[in-house]
Amino acid sequence: MKVPFSYLDRQFADVDAYLEDLRQFVKTGDFTLGKPLTEFEANFASLCQMPHAIGVGTGTDAIIMPLRMCGIGPGDEVITTTFTFYATVGAIVVTGAKPVFVDSDEGFMIAADQIEAAITPRTKAIVTVTFSGNVPEMDKIKAIADKHNLLLFEDSCQSIGAQLDGRPMGSWGEAAAYSLHPLKNLNVWADGGVITTRSAELARKLRLYRNHGLVNRDEIEFFGINCRLDTLQAVVANRLMEETEFITATRVKNAATYDTAWQSIADCVQPPARRAGVKHVYHLYMVRVKDRDGLLKYLNERGVEAKIHYPTPIHLQPAAAYLGYQRGDFPQAEADCARIITLPAHQHLTEEEIAYTIRCVHDYYGK
Repeated sequence: MKVPFSYLDRQFADVDAYLEDLRQFVKTGDFTLGKPLTEFEANFASLCQMPHAIGVGTGTDAIIMPLRMCGIGPGDEVITTTFTFYATVGAIVVTGAKPVFVDSDEGFMIAADQIEAAITPRTKAIVTVTFSGNVPEMDKIKAIADKHNLLLFEDSCQSIGAQLDGRPMGSWGEAAAYSLHPLKNLNVWADGGVITTRSAELARKLRLYRNHGLVNRDEIEFFGINCRLDTLQAVVANRLMEETEFITATRVKNAATYDTAWQSIADCVQPPARRAGVKHVYHLYMVRVKDRDGLLKYLNERGVEAKIHYPTPIHLQPAAAYLGYQRGDFPQAEADCARIITLPAHQHLTEEEIAYTIRCVHDYYGK
């Protein structure tokens, strides 16, 4: 049996409805900042319970642009986690600021209780990451940011629909970044990103910035960039958005099935802490395992497309060498990178595929 990590062939197996939407759209010629994009932004803002959503080119752009529009730049320090996808840190570096790392916690999130020790006179902001679709201790982090007069930004690229105590991710800081990459929970047919914010003024600036700074065809308020979400992709997203509840609910159900299955082999497979009040949307289902590399090889050979996200934390990447961090600086992240594995848990898996994956893991450990 093959248990695929990617689900795009299943998700778009019945593609006719999408193609008909696109046929009708193409006839309008409304390709740049078109009506479907405006509709998508309104729908996305409603989904995230936020007043403003701005569609941009990629999830990475969605991190960079609010940092820049809020004045982050050379000479500033920005605190973030070392246990994240490269784009989080790359976005900070692109602004000219210096990334300052903090270790991760038992749930793979930025360790809130270590943030204050990383603050210096140059610290300007904190960027949290909802890695895997889990949720950091945002209430604690927000309190730290307020106490030290720091800007707070959320890299929510993996967490559309995630919540803490009923409050959605994206609602804690100055702005939040979301990704519409093809393998995200809400995806499009190329790259895409969205920024949400409560600030009407920041939203206004971001809309200008993504479109060269143009106030109208003949006037620019400031020099911006060309980084608009393609209206064609908004057509795709508008139809798929109808499935977001199904997508999230199914991933949560599959994760719960996995969690239960590991209770009898808790010495070999350990899910991260499942904190009360957290709505984890499981963009990735990640667990700590014994003999990770052996299990990965065993599963892949039997058709289960398990993966590693990621084998090396950012502070030990060659690109980060100039920052001066050493092995041992962030022990939790370093240990986790050596023992984490990601199992397929997406919404298009069958019960048989989930059961087969569980059986393969149990078989590997001889249980």
